Amino acid sequence: MEKKLNSKARFSCWTPLNNQPQNMQLFEERIHLVLCWFDLWTDRQRKHMLHNVLIRCTKPQLRYCGNLLTEKLPMTHLDFTVVLPRFLSLYIMSFLCPLDLFSAAQVSWHWRVLSEQDCLWAGRCIRQGWFLPYTPTEKEFGAWKKQFISCLKTLGAAIHREVAQPHWVINQIYDEEKEEEEERLKESLTRQMIRARIQEEKKIALTTRKAWGSRTRLGAPGGGTSQANIGTIFRTSGVPDFSQSTINSLNLEANIGRSSIRAIGQLSHYISRNTSMQSTSTYNHPAACLLLVSNRIPAYELLISGAKADVIVVLYDYQSTHSALLAQVEGVVSGRTFQRLGLLTLGGTEEIQLFHNCCLSARTLPSPEHRDFWEKLSHLVYPAEQGGGIDIFSPCAASDFGVALLQKLATLTGLKVWAPMGIATGSFQNILSEWSDGSIGPFGFSDPQPGGQALRYIIKPVLHGWCRQAEWMEEALGEMKRCLDHQLQQLGIQARGRALGHALWEKICLEDLCLTEDLSLALTEGLTVLSKQEKTKPIEFLANFLMKWSDERKSAMEKHASKISLPSGNTQLDWRGVIVRELQLSEFLYISRLSGLVKAYQEPLTAALNSNRAILSYADINIVLSPVSQILDLNRGFKADLDARLKQWGPEQCVGDVCLKLCTHLKVYTNYLNNYTTALSTIDKCRDTKPLFRAFLKRTDRTLATHMLSLQELLLCPVWRIQEYTTLLQALTLHTHASHPDYTHLSSALNTLQQYTQFIQKLKRNCERDQLLKKTQEMIQGCPRLQEGNRQLITSQDAALLNCSNDNESESLRIYEHVADVTLFLFTDILVMTRKQNQHTPFTVVHRSTHTFLASVALANLTLRKITHSRYVKYAFILEGPTHPWICGTEREEDMEHFLCMLNSAIQTTLT
Repeated sequence: MEKKLNSKARFSCWTPLNNQPQNMQLFEERIHLVLCWFDLWTDRQRKHMLHNVLIRCTKPQLRYCGNLLTEKLPMTHLDFTVVLPRFLSLYIMSFLCPLDLFSAAQVSWHWRVLSEQDCLWAGRCIRQGWFLPYTPTEKEFGAWKKQFISCLKTLGAAIHREVAQPHWVINQIYDEEKEEEEERLKESLTRQMIRARIQEEKKIALTTRKAWGSRTRLGAPGGGTSQANIGTIFRTSGVPDFSQSTINSLNLEANIGRSSIRAIGQLSHYISRNTSMQSTSTYNHPAACLLLVSNRIPAYELLISGAKADVIVVLYDYQSTHSALLAQVEGVVSGRTFQRLGLLTLGGTEEIQLFHNCCLSARTLPSPEHRDFWEKLSHLVYPAEQGGGIDIFSPCAASDFGVALLQKLATLTGLKVWAPMGIATGSFQNILSEWSDGSIGPFGFSDPQPGGQALRYIIKPVLHGWCRQAEWMEEALGEMKRCLDHQLQQLGIQARGRALGHALWEKICLEDLCLTEDLSLALTEGLTVLSKQEKTKPIEFLANFLMKWSDERKSAMEKHASKISLPSGNTQLDWRGVIVRELQLSEFLYISRLSGLVKAYQEPLTAALNSNRAILSYADINIVLSPVSQILDLNRGFKADLDARLKQWGPEQCVGDVCLKLCTHLKVYTNYLNNYTTALSTIDKCRDTKPLFRAFLKRTDRTLATHMLSLQELLLCPVWRIQEYTTLLQALTLHTHASHPDYTHLSSALNTLQQYTQFIQKLKRNCERDQLLKKTQEMIQGCPRLQEGNRQLITSQDAALLNCSNDNESESLRIYEHVADVTLFLFTDILVMTRKQNQHTPFTVVHRSTHTFLASVALANLTLRKITHSRYVKYAFILEGPTHPWICGTEREEDMEHFLCMLNSAIQTTLT
């Protein structure tokens, strides 16, 4: 029977395979026949048919059916609070517990408005007997929710202190039933508090999970997050701050009636385990630290991300005030006391830029604002007997006035005040030097670890990376300012013109003008005195008043400065020892980076080449990494000599001969620098052409082995180190007397390094010259080859190309027509003129300039002549070439004079 069915099916499905048109025709006819049958079937028959078809389909065919159904019947996801009326949305939210309402407030702004309505919280507060102490105004929002949170904090704190102790009332008799009820309530409260702790542990585990690619292991420094950090996260995101008791109380209300005997046994085991863990952690870790960070610090986001688990970070506004910062700190700390207080803001060796136009120094510290501010902050820190102290991240311990500030601040607060005392070898690099409280020398410091005090707050990899990142950001801003200097100059001129016009048109208002505090105070006092008197010559009176006010202010400042006590004789620092110590520590960091370059790049590439799995050829490895090994061997010997001298350090100890010995081997650095440009171009070429090397760089760059630096950045370390050597030797020579036996060697080494620094600057200028010439070549469309010989770009000037239609008239009557905008590129041997076109981007103020080549003239064949100013033209000049003259004009006289001066100088140089 089965054979008969199969044969019938085979014959019924027969199609002419060799004749494709007949095949398609027969297929279409059969589909039409099946569809006609499908239209005549009942609903049950159709469903049966679809079921039999779908179970025979493959997964791709079923996926296609699913997509087709989604297009025909699209699934819609709507926010019910948008669709339903407001009272229905509030009625639905009234069934949520307080913890769920807090979660709903984080969904969107609309949900937050709904979840904080008083109708949702008033009933909960009234049922608990919590009433508002005042009548809310008509437009006040969320008053009952704030009352609920504040009452929960108080209740949670009371439960946490005395969870198992019944509260007795005088003259009230408790029978056995009430005692049993209180026991059951006490057991229920304890159980719910334990559940709340478990839920919070899960919440902390989710919120503190490391991002993808993080190499910090669990248990490593910075790998965990404490309750303090969770509070900081809530405060940063704008969610109200909840204490541990508040969260427990919320979970208690959410989990009422969800207990089981099995859970009680597990939770009791968790209590004993958690208690032992807490006791151990309390014994091993001190109290939390508080770190105040100014938002004026570059890359502060990177720094805050590396805060340790027991550190609370407060990011404050640089434009803020003392009272505002105190209020912010009090809201964050919630009455807690800390082991250490750190302050990271802009500052130098003598003063600290705490706020905008507010400097903290030994002279300004006695002012009432500073005294009140530091007295209140010191109350948040443990006493000095218990290890409390203040850490100032500015290098105040590196100067006498800075040490005086530390001593005055310590006297005011009663705490030890620490600050870096090393010589700055880069932006914010002084943080990584040794720290002192201004009362002992550098070698009396108990913790010789570089940046030991700073490492209390920030984990070491992040701190080192941030110090370098901050320097890069400042360099990037400087480069941006250099590139946008012309546009910023024009904008500054326009801004000053608008400000002056506003001041002349309106009344002079000191609040609207960007004046210093002293000038504003002087003008205010002068105008106040002038308004009270009748003077026939107000300008003369105001000038005399300002002169008198300036003399009185100057004498008062000198009198006050004479009262400042400098450090006494027993606090004089061994500056030579400080600088040599800084040289040793920075040399260790430099050698570690070079070692990382060799171990992370040279050794794996060489091993791959020896195992016939070459990533780079031997020639490429030799070009890029061979000089690094020679520099590493040289500096290891230099560090060994420094270590030997520091072991026997004394006032008469010498290190100049060691530095001079290093200077005699600078030929290794010379070979490296001459090969530096070739090494970078080799890296770029191999990365673009060799996929294996590209993959190798991707997995090796910016790892812990490379100190979070790339290969190109590590190759730049020797250049940075030469500049650091020069800075450190300058400081060491400055603090070495001429009669010291080490002075001659130090002076000789310093002269050698200064000459070598000039050599590096020359190489840098040559490289920048080539890059600028290449960029100019790419900028000008249709320009002939510019990179010839020793040609350099001197300057460029935007101008207007003019045309004179009446040459027969005298110069004072000639009328000029603006033909086009041009740019004049002045090189050392030629002058190139291009047509400049500005293309503005729609809906923005940004524009892009394009340059098209017009002409070029050799400077030896070029003459220039100024055009006399007239009513028709100003700031114009004529450039006469061998075949054609050009009339050009600038917008300002300064631009014309500067360009013509440079052009005349270049012509004279070419002719001579």
